[in-house]
Amino acid sequence: MAPSEIAPRILCVGMPVRDLTFRVEVVPARGSKANATHMAEICGGNALNAAIAIARLGGRVAFAGPMGDARETSSDFILDQMATEGIDTAHMVRIPRAATPVSAIIIDASGERTLTIHRDPALWTVKLADADEVLADCQAVLVESRCGAFCNDICTEARRRGIPVIVGVDQAMALTDILLKAASHLLFASEQAQETAGVAGDAEALKRLAKLTPAFLAATRGPRGTIWLNETGTLEETPAFPVEAVDTLGAGDVFHGAFTLRLAEGAGVPDALRFAAAAAALKCTRHGGGTAAPQRIEVEQFLCDRR
Repeated sequence: MAPSEIAPRILCVGMPVRDLTFRVEVVPARGSKANATHMAEICGGNALNAAIAIARLGGRVAFAGPMGDARETSSDFILDQMATEGIDTAHMVRIPRAATPVSAIIIDASGERTLTIHRDPALWTVKLADADEVLADCQAVLVESRCGAFCNDICTEARRRGIPVIVGVDQAMALTDILLKAASHLLFASEQAQETAGVAGDAEALKRLAKLTPAFLAATRGPRGTIWLNETGTLEETPAFPVEAVDTLGAGDVFHGAFTLRLAEGAGVPDALRFAAAAAALKCTRHGGGTAAPQRIEVEQFLCDRR
C-alpha cells in the first residue's frame, strides 16, 4: 500500500545493516561445514526492517542514523533498497573511513536464525541533524535500543512535543539507560526484559521495570504472544497468530514497525498489538528477513479472516 499524503510520518533511528543470509537444514556444529540451500543479500537492521514494514503498511517513513564511508559499497546497496521502499534517507549520515554494518545469518529448517554482525565503532560518533529538522511533521519516533547515545536529544525533544517514542529492545539495557526515561513505549524481547530487570519471568520483569520508567511496557515472546502492562499496572496478553514459520529473521522488527504505525494512526494499545502480531506472523511465513514484511491489504485480510 503506498503511503498517502495524510498518512502518519514516522522517524526511524538506527543502524542499517547489509545482511548475507544462508538457509540450511541444520546449523553446523562448531568447526564443521555445511552447504546452504539458498543465499540472499538483503538490507536489514532493527530500525530499517521496521521502516520497511511501516512503508509497506502505508506510513511515510524517514530514517536517521550512521552509515559507512561514501566510497564503500555496502551503504550504496542499502540506500538503493531504501529508495525502492520509498524511505526518506535525507537524514542519513555518512561516516568517513567507517564501514557500514554487515551480518552473516544462518536460517535453519524451522525458520530460527543464528547471526553474527560487525558494527564499526566509528559509527557511534555520528551527529544527527537538529531535532527541529528531523521531527518536522513527525507523528512518532521508533528507535533501536542500542542507539540511545546518539539520539537521546531527539527522543527527549519528541516527548516534550507530545510525540510518542517507541523503543524496540533486543539487547539488555542498563538501568541507567537514558531511553528508559525518554521512551513512551518500550517493547522488549522476552529474554532482554528479564535480563534488564535482573529477574526470571516476563511478568515479574515488567513489574520491576515499571518502577523505573513511566513508559508503556511489553515483552514479546514469539509464538507465545506478547505480555504487557495496562494503564492500571495489570498484566494483559495479546496472543500470537499460529502460522507455519519458515524465517523468523526480522519478525520482531516488523512487529515494532506495525505497532508504531497503528499508534500513530490513533489506535489504542490492544488494537496496535493485534495488528503488529498479524504483521509479524505474515512475515514469518516467507523468507527475506525484514524485506519480507507484508503489505497493508494482506494484514487487514489476515485479521478479517480471524475476526
